[in-house]
Amino acid sequence: MKTGIIGRPQVGKTSLFKILTRARLEDRGYSNPKEIHLGVARVPDERLEKLAALYQPKKTVFATVEYADVAAIGQESLKEPNLLASLRNVDALIHVIRAFDDPSIPLTGPIDPLKEIRDVEFDLMLSDLAQIEKRMERLEKDLKKQRTPELEAEHALLTRARPHLETEKPLRAMEMSADEKKLIRGFMFLSQKPVLYVLNISESATLGDDLENAVSKYGLEDVARQPGAGATAICGKVEAELAEMPEEDAAEFLGSYGLKESGLHRLIRKSYELLGLISFFTVGEDECRAWTIPVNSRAQNAAGAIHTDLEKHFIRAETIHWDTLLEAGSEAAARSKGTLRLEGKDYIVQDGDVMHIRHSG
Repeated sequence: MKTGIIGRPQVGKTSLFKILTRARLEDRGYSNPKEIHLGVARVPDERLEKLAALYQPKKTVFATVEYADVAAIGQESLKEPNLLASLRNVDALIHVIRAFDDPSIPLTGPIDPLKEIRDVEFDLMLSDLAQIEKRMERLEKDLKKQRTPELEAEHALLTRARPHLETEKPLRAMEMSADEKKLIRGFMFLSQKPVLYVLNISESATLGDDLENAVSKYGLEDVARQPGAGATAICGKVEAELAEMPEEDAAEFLGSYGLKESGLHRLIRKSYELLGLISFFTVGEDECRAWTIPVNSRAQNAAGAIHTDLEKHFIRAETIHWDTLLEAGSEAAARSKGTLRLEGKDYIVQDGDVMHIRHSG
């Protein structure tokens, strides 16, 4: 699952990508600002850390999210086939918005996150509208030759989507059935993708409170409540400093701002949630690992995330929630208390479940 990082020029988008993925773009010869950069970030998970402390495994493996740093968004850039293709191929978007003061990075107007959101959203919708109009022309020609249920259903849906976009509403806000979403999945519409708005705010002595209040301060509550959307805040300047520090120094540095964790950790978790993902764990002396699955996954499908053979030969899943296991102190103690359960293939895996897969393979 891939998340694209977008935004206007000089909002801190590429800096955020570098911090998230620990990428050193200048060392890898990325001098072209239009080039798409890819990287992977570890999903911070205190639950896995506590399980690893219990088992003391040889290896601890966290879940990951793949990020793509996309060139600055605008009507002209969205006409470039390479950029457009890269953007269509991501599963969700992080829209970085400037909310910081920096005299060295000039502004063309006042800081206005809501306007920036509307402007970028408009460009995405315009791109989708052009795609719909082009497809409608083709559909109408095809329907004159042969009327099939599939073509008629697609035509009816696009006929509904076009005026929706023309009223400047993104496709993620349009009600669609599961079948309708499946019908237009291949278009990979930009305004249909889930989006996390990320305010990049200034450093301050009250940074903890500023981060907490940024979404309401800049009036993003309504856009964050829309279907497939969310909002959070970071301070790119502070995150860049944290990225260079040893863990102990970073914790002390955060404490000086009244923070328990970095905004970056919160952002990664929120983008993970935005993708509709959860984690379950496998534990043992060799390895403690977080596995990524879509929300509402069945136990048999979750087994397939580990290995296809486990899904094919699935019998039962020995299951316990991570905090119940920690409270028991060991699997043996949990088993004696009856809190370690056997679940069948149709069990819906919960975020934070610890599972051992029984199989016949």
